[in-house]
Amino acid sequence: MTGTDTKTKHGDASDGSSNSLGARLSRFDGPDKIRGAARYALENHPANLAHAVIVQSTIAAGTVRAIDVAAAQVAPGVLLVLTPDNALHLDSASNWLGAPPPDAPYLPLARTVTFNGQHVAAVVAETLEQAIEAASLIRITYDATDAIPDFDDPRAGEGQPMDPMKIDWGDAETAFAAAPVRIEETYRTPREYNVPLEPHGLVAQWDGDALTIWEPSQWIDGMARTYAEWFAIPFDKVRIVSPYVGGGFGSKALACAHGAIAIMAAKMVGRPVKLAVTRPQSFTAFGGRPATRQTIALGATREGKLLSIVHRGDNETSVDGFAVEPLGAVTALMYATANLSSRQNIVPVNTVLPGPLRAPGENPSAFGIESAIDELAYAVGADPLAIRLLNYAEEDPHARKPWSTRQLREAFAVGAERFGWSRRTPAPRSMREGNQLIGWGVAAGTYPVRRTAGEALVRILADGTVEVASSSIDMGTGTYTILAQTAADALGVAPDRVRVKLGDSSLPRAPVAGGSQLANLMTGAVHKAALAARDELIGLAINHPSSPFRDVQANTLVIADGRIAAPRGNGPAVPIAELMRKIGREQIEVLRDTLPEASRSDEDRYKNFTTVATMRSPTDGDYSLHSWCAHFVEVRVDADFGTVRVSRVVSGIDSGRVYNPKLAESQWQGGIIMGIGQALLEEGIVDRRHARVVNNNLADYLIATNADIPDIEVISVGIPDPHASALGGKAVGELGIVGVAPAIANAVYHATGRRIRELPITLDKLM
Repeated sequence: MTGTDTKTKHGDASDGSSNSLGARLSRFDGPDKIRGAARYALENHPANLAHAVIVQSTIAAGTVRAIDVAAAQVAPGVLLVLTPDNALHLDSASNWLGAPPPDAPYLPLARTVTFNGQHVAAVVAETLEQAIEAASLIRITYDATDAIPDFDDPRAGEGQPMDPMKIDWGDAETAFAAAPVRIEETYRTPREYNVPLEPHGLVAQWDGDALTIWEPSQWIDGMARTYAEWFAIPFDKVRIVSPYVGGGFGSKALACAHGAIAIMAAKMVGRPVKLAVTRPQSFTAFGGRPATRQTIALGATREGKLLSIVHRGDNETSVDGFAVEPLGAVTALMYATANLSSRQNIVPVNTVLPGPLRAPGENPSAFGIESAIDELAYAVGADPLAIRLLNYAEEDPHARKPWSTRQLREAFAVGAERFGWSRRTPAPRSMREGNQLIGWGVAAGTYPVRRTAGEALVRILADGTVEVASSSIDMGTGTYTILAQTAADALGVAPDRVRVKLGDSSLPRAPVAGGSQLANLMTGAVHKAALAARDELIGLAINHPSSPFRDVQANTLVIADGRIAAPRGNGPAVPIAELMRKIGREQIEVLRDTLPEASRSDEDRYKNFTTVATMRSPTDGDYSLHSWCAHFVEVRVDADFGTVRVSRVVSGIDSGRVYNPKLAESQWQGGIIMGIGQALLEEGIVDRRHARVVNNNLADYLIATNADIPDIEVISVGIPDPHASALGGKAVGELGIVGVAPAIANAVYHATGRRIRELPITLDKLM
């Protein structure tokens, strides 16, 4: 697996920059993880720890009539059996947008059941085994009612229109009806689940009214806000510790009901409580991607130039909540057309409230439009790559703003060249090797640049090392490493002289690690703080009476390789540690944020870090800001059995400036791997009689493994984008998955002549 080195020099010789950014460094947290020295949340064991186990409903709709806990209460080691009848009162919390909570209590244990697998009781015991045994003794009776298992049930109806999702320009329906070439098809994706390797769960401990929680979190400050509101305690009384996160893909950004249960239990038993969500429970303890369906109508000229796009989309939601998977996200953005109409409904069914899963909205949206544009290419006899270039959008067709940077043409060009696209024969079933039908497919993808202010603390210590501190997190994406590189670059020291502290709400604040924004916002905050610390150090070096530079009479100094010197070499070159010793300083500490000057009140700061209300949209400003990718995929389909294997992937990627190519390539490849799983394997299967997910385990819910993955080549074509972030980077983490599934589906069509419009692409759909 290879990729180009997108190293971009930061600074010049006059500022002493170490040019650490852009270096292909391995993750600094890697050795600790390999040795088992990295402590994850559930590996914390405070003294006197008790264990909690959740009991979930076995019906999908109805009410809990009675819970018989008699046998469980007298089971060995049991400390508490928790039910809706003895649960503590909890207040409702504001949502992640900061909207005021409803005037009703929050009920993490349900009396009214709305989905199969809902939390209805819990047991706390001295050991995990005792808690599991006691939980099995609880007997629950229900008054069940009919459930709606999915949005194909006639009782689900058409759902609820989401007016904020409407997008219109021109007269799309009239233009479609008059178009010489018309394509209209429906594309579907199933329920998909986050299934991170590290389970959800937490350890909760009370000390008076102060609460400490060890929990894997993508958003420490946002989750702390929710817990504080649920339990009616001050925000600064909640400390969340999460230095390492074993994958989340969106599922660990918000506080969940199991967290409330564990914290409540800890308060009631007066001891720390650990609760780990089991793998089967994780399919309903929080929501994954909802099932979606999209009908896309394309009207075009006989050459394939788009005249109209009419898009109608639906996604499942829960019967007692609203979850929108924005299916028009890519449809309204990728291609130029004079006429577009997009509508979306949400359809309530008896399921857990869906949640974010890598590239929510953009991912299924791309499956629809990139499959449809491929169908159009075959309908008019055009090359699938050529038709995408024919309809290339030179500006954002929705916002009517110029792109900040859009290297999608370059991504298509380099991807096609490295893949060998010109050797493709156009007719379906025209490429074959023995009994293997070979297909080549292409699709584009995009992900928006979202922006929130960050905060960081930088310390220069007496020994010449540097500390960086933030409550932001690292879930395997490399935050520890790129923040060390950022500080090293600004301060003129080696990256291995920088220690990064993350994942603790007692540290300077950070917004959500979601929306592929964390790297860009936190490098901006660290860069700003590090430059301020550097300026303070240089100021002391010039002005302090004990400084060896006191008589040099320079108005500035440079720092490089951990040494301070005059810019033209007319004076000493002193290690930072020696200067600190001479001026008698133990440390230089600087705290900086990237909040706007008018938004630094306590209320504004709290809102920025604990809600997404201040997150700037990709079109806030003079430009439309997005990352881009182009995927070229080869599949091999067994002509006899219909089995599909992806045999080659080449992707051109535009994520702007890349701070560490090795880590960015890993993220892009990870997204592509998830896209392969989505296209060929992943599907939440629902027993429609009971509205129950039946493959709620990693034996039956299939995800891609090493054996499923071919060589993946990712090639960076990005250029620094100063409009997107302080240091020129754009979205990385979620971009890679967008467009992979349609590229595979398009390749399968080229191989077989069968157009599969419903994921996953399984052999029964090809036979």
